[in-house]
Amino acid sequence: MMIPSLQTYRILIVDDEANMRNLVRIHLKRNGYLVEESPDGEHALNRLKEQPFDLVIVDIMMPGTDGWEVVQRIRQTMSIPIIMLTARSDKKDMINGLSIGADDYLAKPFEPDELIARITALLRRSQFQLAAQEVQHKALHFPQLIIYEESREVMANGLPIELTPKEYDVLHLLATHPQRVYDRETMIEHLWGLDYDGDSRSVDTHVKNVRMKMEQAQLGYNPIQTVWGIGYRFNAKGTTDEK
Repeated sequence: MMIPSLQTYRILIVDDEANMRNLVRIHLKRNGYLVEESPDGEHALNRLKEQPFDLVIVDIMMPGTDGWEVVQRIRQTMSIPIIMLTARSDKKDMINGLSIGADDYLAKPFEPDELIARITALLRRSQFQLAAQEVQHKALHFPQLIIYEESREVMANGLPIELTPKEYDVLHLLATHPQRVYDRETMIEHLWGLDYDGDSRSVDTHVKNVRMKMEQAQLGYNPIQTVWGIGYRFNAKGTTDEK
């Protein structure tokens, strides 16, 4: 019975033995994976250039371009998860395989359930890493300043800036609307809510703290400009003047 999955993954099997490819293919398809086969290393490397895969299973002992070379050449351009298969159980082979870029190593003969478990673990880890990268890539970029929206992290001049939650909120609000001038009352409504009964000058305190931390990081310009008589706006161009 096929095991349903939230996502259909594409896996490439690289092995010169047709019977082994057939065995692995049967078990992978039973578990809901899309499968392609390559009978040799060069064919596999060409398919990887033509088609994106989520994981590669590579046999070591193949004529011509063997598994060692396949893994090394994949790692020159790709971070795709790789499982190496081999009839040799020498620990040195395992160490060598992992050192050149394989993510896991399985000696023949193996239990199909163990192979599936290792594939599942590698794909889960790979998706977690991709998700983490996406979080980091979702960011606001300005001269020497990056604001990561999902993780609420800020980098100024290449250095991480430790902002309090409210300091981050002030900076983020202004940065997401860099052409807009905010008065203090509007900023309080956005960041504290209508029920806030504190002093509107608390905005000034948070702005002052953000500026001080950016200056300590040697950002090179003031990211929050004062618009006299009104409030604040974000300095999206990174200019050093205070208009």
